[in-house]
Amino acid sequence: MKTKKPHYGIWIMVIAAIILETISCLQYFSSRAAIKQEAERRAQTELRKAELEIEKHTIEMETAACALALLVEQHIDCPDSIYAATDLAVRTMRKYTSLAVAYIPDYFPAEGRYFEVCSSRITADSVFTRQIGSAAHDYTELEWYKNAFLHDSCWWCEPYMDDSGSESMVVSCSRPVHDAEGRVVAVVCVDMMLEYLQQKLPEYLQVYKNSYYSIRSSKGGDIVRVMDTVPGRKYNKYQEEIDATGWHIEIIIPEDELFADLNRIGLLVGILMLVGLVVLALMLVYASRMIKKLVLSTEQNQRMESELQIASTIQTAMLPKVFPPFHDRLDLNIYGLVDPAKEIGGDLYDFYVRQDKLFFCVGDVSGKGVPAALVMAMTRSLFRSTSAHEEQPALILHKMNRALCDQNSQNMFLTLFLGVLDCSTGQLRYCNAGHNAPILLRDGQCRMAEVLPNLPLGIEPDFEFTEQTTRLRYDDLILLYTDGLTEAENRAHEQYGEARMLRTLQTLAAESPRRIVSGMQADVERFVDGAQQSDDLTLLCIRYQQPALVMRNDIQQIPTLPEWLDGLQLPDELTMPINLALEEAVTNVMLYAYPGRSGQLMVECSKTINSSTNQPINSSTLTFTITDSGIPFDPTAREEVDTSLSAEERPIGGLGIHLVRQIMDEVRYERIDDKNILTLIKRI
Repeated sequence: MKTKKPHYGIWIMVIAAIILETISCLQYFSSRAAIKQEAERRAQTELRKAELEIEKHTIEMETAACALALLVEQHIDCPDSIYAATDLAVRTMRKYTSLAVAYIPDYFPAEGRYFEVCSSRITADSVFTRQIGSAAHDYTELEWYKNAFLHDSCWWCEPYMDDSGSESMVVSCSRPVHDAEGRVVAVVCVDMMLEYLQQKLPEYLQVYKNSYYSIRSSKGGDIVRVMDTVPGRKYNKYQEEIDATGWHIEIIIPEDELFADLNRIGLLVGILMLVGLVVLALMLVYASRMIKKLVLSTEQNQRMESELQIASTIQTAMLPKVFPPFHDRLDLNIYGLVDPAKEIGGDLYDFYVRQDKLFFCVGDVSGKGVPAALVMAMTRSLFRSTSAHEEQPALILHKMNRALCDQNSQNMFLTLFLGVLDCSTGQLRYCNAGHNAPILLRDGQCRMAEVLPNLPLGIEPDFEFTEQTTRLRYDDLILLYTDGLTEAENRAHEQYGEARMLRTLQTLAAESPRRIVSGMQADVERFVDGAQQSDDLTLLCIRYQQPALVMRNDIQQIPTLPEWLDGLQLPDELTMPINLALEEAVTNVMLYAYPGRSGQLMVECSKTINSSTNQPINSSTLTFTITDSGIPFDPTAREEVDTSLSAEERPIGGLGIHLVRQIMDEVRYERIDDKNILTLIKRI
């Protein structure tokens, strides 16, 4: 009796179909949940913005009503003054259509039983003021008038058609007016057209192309409604209450519109899955015929590729690769690079910030291949875990060394330089474990840092490492590297060497860490001239720099400039004039870039040095950049002030920028990405 062979291909197809369908469902529902969550987040954000916008206008209306009520109370028995008061109020408040003061019946017998002065905006510059009270327009029956007697404060009425004022749908804020004895003798009413809200709000509430929105009063009346919902259609609704008025803002998003793209993608994925299953079936048929011939070679190749891939993945995953790494820190500029000689290597670098301290290291594992990559991965993990609870470099290396010695079955070791920089003070504590001494770049001059060699890690478990301390100044730069830099060989087997390394770095002194690392790498490539790379090359460049100064648009912020300037450690003879020039430039920005509104500006400083001279202090350039997001304003556009004229003959203004030009060597203005950028250059 013949035994039936199992159909492995069919089972593979079934299992693949189940897995693909499961993955597709998980992706679909997780994407659906994410889209819905994002829609809710966006809706709540925009609702909050709209709420703040409406509250701003309602507060302005309430303020106007209170101010007008106070003015009317001061002239309670002078009906002629009411005309001027309402006219002036409407001209001042351009956003609102009309404003009225309605007295109780027969308060001014000479003016008739009903006396209501109303001012309405006709055009942008035209206001129509008149007395509209009459038996035909009995305002005492209107809701805003009645409720003002029930509330001793501002009160918002339901939307209504204003037949006598703006002749449109409005919502009104009313407030009672009292006489000297405290009796309510009149009501102030401020109207705002609902059309104004409908024009203003789409920029906040149009979350999606086909989403709708509405505003309902505290009693459920429609203040603004863009579109009615369709019966049978599903919607996602989000709402927010406006505390000042009791209104409710609601955003309505059709569910089919919300998930339209997802449904289209789901259909496409389904088709691709079906195509993939067909392709898989064809591949299985073909693979079944070839599998016997390829088993041995495939297994061997897979082992080799897997080993290399795992090692390469470990290295790639372990190293920081996002630059700049700290978007919230302006005092650190870091860039690192590992260029392995083979598919995998044994070099590493790492850094992170904890409690305002930068922990960093650069290491070189002896040997190559997978063992070196594993030692590198273990070293990086030990660095992170040990330094998470310890701040002294010597103790960190001591604990790392013991751990590596305990697990060093391959008798491998590594050199490592480890530092801890206190970003608030500039104090740098470091410890070297047999690694190359880093280079310190200060004032355009390069020198090798003084380091004690100590033993590499992984040799002697009880070795006591010696720690060293120095202090960095703003704009100092540290370059750490492995011997793959200095020992890089060209076709004639000549090494790159420390002397060429220092000369190259000297020419790149004014560049950013990214450009320095790229420039060093490019110079090594030029030197080797195509010769095969014999060792891994690792570079880590750290610049400790003065953070930028961020100021509010407030003259009271000016005293922070001298404090920030002191941190730059400028020569004494330059500190006062530069401070004076910066104060004048910043004051100009505050006065003209943000007229009548708040904002921020940022002051930055950079220093460049001509590396071709041995006297960097005589060839340095200080560049101050003042950036703001205000309206376009070019202070350099002012004509030069003729100082030969007397104070009476000179036109007003222009002395501030004249003073800045006198102190600085160059003053430039640019408008880039809707930002004003004022650059002040001083050569020292």
